[in-house]
Order: sequence, then structure tokens, then C-alpha cells
Amino acid sequence: MTTTILGIVAIVAYLAETGLIVRQFYQNNSPRTPYLAWLGLLAHFAYIALNFYHDNAFNVGFFTTGSLIAMVVTLLLLITALNKPVTQLGLALFPLTALMLALTMSFPQAAHRLHTYSWQMNLHILSSVAAFALLNIAALQAILLYIQNQQLKSHPPKRFIQKLPSLQTMEVLLFQMLATGLLFLTVSLLSGFLFIEDLFAQHLAHKTVLSILAWVIFSGLLLGRRRYGWRGKTAIQWTLIGFIALLLAYFGSKMVLELILQRQ
Repeated sequence: MTTTILGIVAIVAYLAETGLIVRQFYQNNSPRTPYLAWLGLLAHFAYIALNFYHDNAFNVGFFTTGSLIAMVVTLLLLITALNKPVTQLGLALFPLTALMLALTMSFPQAAHRLHTYSWQMNLHILSSVAAFALLNIAALQAILLYIQNQQLKSHPPKRFIQKLPSLQTMEVLLFQMLATGLLFLTVSLLSGFLFIEDLFAQHLAHKTVLSILAWVIFSGLLLGRRRYGWRGKTAIQWTLIGFIALLLAYFGSKMVLELILQRQ
């Protein structure tokens, strides 16, 4: 019962914060601290931690894993929002996190017993989650940048767009997120090659190939930005293509096996 209450509190807080962000766009309010999102995050974390404590195991099902990563992405967004104007990304992220948590609560799966991993494997897992979370935020930033770029061509642009930082600031934030995410993705790939016995085994081959493809795309984009000044539409397109490759690497087989083929 306690975990259910925590889950409901988190979902309501995420959605309420989304509503406040929307209202801020239509009123002349100054930027505010997203307290409700922080409340949702704390309740979300407590929900996951309490389930883990009760079962002495972690549920690695599709929805639970998605909920955990969405929570990490939300945490990174809120930390970034302390000194950078990125709270608006919560318009997409907070409802998505609420949805993943609701699906986790609605479709519970058997938990897996706790295993003790070596520090090498922990490094690989943590860097993988961090890379996906940061590049997820970059993808959301790219979508917002695309909308802003399109709306600025209209006269006058909508109030939503007028509330956003300048295009230049938005692009700088995008490439900062890409660079940080790429760093963690590099650590994830290197640790995988060094510490996982067969990274191209049948059940890992597609993940490895798609992750390397994403690394090449993001690295090429950052190099193109540095040497050729790539920006705007080019940056947005390649950011989203790279993220889709990474999304398929992380969740593609898991979705097929668990939701379609009904295998663990």
C-alpha cells in the first residue's frame, strides 16, 4: 500500500509540474524552481527503493527499467536546471516519466534476485545508464530546438517560443549535453570491450553494433561542429538519428523479447 501511495504521489507531482510550466508560458511569470518535480522525483525514488528493499531484488522488466532511466533523466534535468534554462524540457520529460511509472505499477513483473557484480561491471552499467540519460535530454533539447526554429519563422512567434532562451543559447546547451553524454558512452563501450567476455555474443551483438553506430554519429556531429560549424537543422537531425540508434540498442531487443515474445 505504501509503495502504491508513493507511486501515485510521484505521478501527480510530475503532471502538476507540467501544468505549472504550461501556465508559466501563458502568463508573464518569472522562472520558478520546479518544486513539484523534485517532490515527484523523491517519491519516485522512494517507490523504487522500497520495492527493492521488500523483495531484496530488482525488477529488470521493460517498464521498470524504462521508469528507472526516466527517473535518472529527470534528476539530471533538475540538476542542470539549477543554473541553466532547461526547465522547459520538463514539458516532454515529466509526463513521460509519469507514464513509465504508471505502466510499471499497472504491469508488475517478477523481480530478479540481487547479484553482486564486480566493480568493472558496475562501471559499465552505471556509465551506460548515465550516457543514455544525458543523450535522452539532448534529444529532447533537439526537438525543442526544432520547434523553436520553425516557430521563429512565423510572425509573430507563439508565446511559448518567446519564453525560451535564444537559439544560440539552446544550441550551446545541446552540444554541451552531447559532449557529456558522449563521454559516458565512450566509458560504457570501453568498459564493455575490456570487461565483458564476448561483447558480440548473439544476445549482445545488436546492442554493441547500434551503440558503436550511435558513438560514431555523436562523435562525427561534435567534430563537424568544431571543424565546420555544423548547427541548426544538421545538428538536430543527427542528434535524433544517434539517439534512435541508442534507443534501439538499449530497449529494442528487450521490448521484443518481453512484450511481444513474452520471454524474460
